[in-house]
Amino acid sequence: MIICTAFLKIAMVLLITRNAIGVQQAPPNMALYGIALAATLFIMAPVFNEMGQRVKKLPERLDNFAAMESAGKHVIEPLRLFMTRNIDPDIQTHLLENTQRMWPKEMSSQASRDDLLLVVPAFVLSELQAGFQIGFLIYIPFIVIDLIVSNILLALGMQMVAPMTISLPLKILLFVLVDGWTRLLDGLFYSYM
Repeated sequence: MIICTAFLKIAMVLLITRNAIGVQQAPPNMALYGIALAATLFIMAPVFNEMGQRVKKLPERLDNFAAMESAGKHVIEPLRLFMTRNIDPDIQTHLLENTQRMWPKEMSSQASRDDLLLVVPAFVLSELQAGFQIGFLIYIPFIVIDLIVSNILLALGMQMVAPMTISLPLKILLFVLVDGWTRLLDGLFYSYM
């Protein structure tokens, strides 16, 4: 269920950001996952609220499998719509084409773009792709700082000084000065609008 939310991309971006800055264990994984979970709950609150409202409207008893299946589809519809809005259409098309090759004929002939069996993997792949794209863009300024510091130290003949000793405080300072956490989380929040 967690992969059907914003958690995957947010956690990836936070971990990549920590690596880009160059601090290996600060903040620790537990803290990053906590931040990712809090951000996910913020983003997913309208979806979860809608699902909760739908659960409240269900009858008290569901007597047969067909009624349970229909109720399940009704309750999960807001989550399916959330995932569908955040899917890369090319990935969705690719997975739909793969059903023709990989699934039995009777299953592949009934497959559609809105099937949960296609929406979930398409959403996960889209989130992974977006997370790595964001991570790449975050890495660039920190690599530039590393290169500049390394070149300055070489030009000064200070080969014995580890570039990380100088660049790490500069990268942390840059991240703090640009209000990195707020900007990063705001960008992630707005990517789901």
